[in-house]
Order: sequence, then C-alpha cells, then structure tokens
Amino acid sequence: MVAVGLAVGLVLALTGGGSHPQRSSVRVSGRTTHRAATSPAGARPAAKPTHVNVLATPPSSGSHCQKAPPTVAEQQITHPHWLSGVTITEYYPAPESWFAGSRVSAPGLNGAYAADWLYSARGLAMEGDGVDRFGRRVHIAQLGSTGWVNAAGQPTVPVCLGKWSNGFPVWLIGGWRNARGEVTFPVASGGWSNGTGVRTLPYGGVTFASESSSPLAYYHSIAVDPRLIPIGSRVYVPAYRNLGGGWFTAQDTGGAIRGRHIDVYRPPPPSPTNLGRYMTDQRILVIPPA
Repeated sequence: MVAVGLAVGLVLALTGGGSHPQRSSVRVSGRTTHRAATSPAGARPAAKPTHVNVLATPPSSGSHCQKAPPTVAEQQITHPHWLSGVTITEYYPAPESWFAGSRVSAPGLNGAYAADWLYSARGLAMEGDGVDRFGRRVHIAQLGSTGWVNAAGQPTVPVCLGKWSNGFPVWLIGGWRNARGEVTFPVASGGWSNGTGVRTLPYGGVTFASESSSPLAYYHSIAVDPRLIPIGSRVYVPAYRNLGGGWFTAQDTGGAIRGRHIDVYRPPPPSPTNLGRYMTDQRILVIPPA
C-alpha cells in the first residue's frame, strides 16, 4: 500500500488496500458486495469502459466514516481466536492495459509506460503492484517525499477508510497541471486529459522495480494489521469458503489496514469498474504461527 494495504468505488468505489508496506488506501466504502450496473428494460446495456478515468472521483458525502478511528487498543492475537466485526476489502495488481496515458519513462524500469498507470491513485502508486502491457509484474519501490493531490491539484491525506482530508486523491504530488492548477496528463491518442499542461512538478524520488513487491498468491494471501493479526497467521474467512476453501495466510501489510480489517489479494477483474467485494461485520478465525 502506498503512503498510508485495496481492492477498494467511484461506483468506482476506491477501497482500502494491502500490497506494499508504503501503500495508502483509497478504495472506497459503502457496499457489502459488488453489484453490476443495470439498464432500463428494452435498452441495450452500456458498453463496459476499457480504460480507467483516473480523474473521476466519488462525492465526499459517499464516505461512511467521518473521523479517524481510535488507535488500535487490542493485543496481538497469540492463540487461535474467532475475531468478529471484521471489514473485508480486496486488492489486485493494476493492469497497464486499463490506462490511456502517454508512455513516459519510469525510474528503475527500462522502457516507457502509461503515465496514469504509474502515478495515478488507480495505478501502481496506490496499488503497489501491477502488470504491464506485456504481462510482466512490476511494483513501486519507493514513494520518496511525495504525497497525494485531489483533482484540483490540492493536497489531501487519508483520514480513515474511504475518507480523505480534502476529497479523494487522483494523482501523486508531481506531474502535470493545467492553467487552473488542476491535474492533467498527456494521453496516448493525442492531446491532454484535462486541458494542456502548463507546468510540471517533481515527484520527489518515486521509483519502480520489476517483479512483485512480495510473493503473494491470489485468494490465498491477505494484508493485515500485524499489531492484531501476526504475519504468518493462518486465517479462515467463511465468506470465502467457496474460493479456495476460505483459508488464507497473512503475508502483507498496509498503512490503511488498521485493526479489524483484512484485504484479500485477488486477480485483476475483467473490467476497471469491477472493484470487488466490500464486506463488513464479518467473523474470521485467526490461527497465529506457533
């Protein structure tokens, strides 16, 4: 996870996430399961978008939490224990094929990659891990001194799951700004996403690297708060009993994974509008390592 480990809407619900020790979580809140959009009777279903609109964000009123949660007071689990009141989100490596930005160089990698895949809140900078257009795994190595900005180019920081101090983030501090100071970027098909960029800001030491950030397995690895669930724990999640039997290993962490919140590592969905499950008040069995 970057900045402050998801898999999480804008009906696009950005939610919380794991995947990288630095990763932050924007993935939203507010639904128990993903639901596909429906069309009026007799109407043709709308074509599924093939690219992520990285500058679109949900209204801040869509967030359920209004203030930062209290500091986790619970003790680390040391014996097999059923834990209740758990929130479950999902995260996955971001596919470059979903992004429409012009290709730019990426410090630490050879070649050029879609700018919005590298630096937006829907891409590598937030998810931590990704799959480039050739099917190769890559990850963000360092976030440097940068943070996040909203679509207007104003700094914003996470408050709690699905809630940010100045609206949802769309881009790392850095990159292009239009004449109004808003985030914009060049697109591969020509032109700009939100008006011509008139100035470019530095990213403050962001770097990338090949391969995955850690050896995770789809529907077998989860991100946890290690202050509560020790790394290496076996975790049974009844809600996933039809996916691999429901057993997971706690292998990842993230700044937005706090207390009774786990993030399930899953394959990328077929569409960028499908952001996976979001469940609350779940019960899980934690078996810490011996």
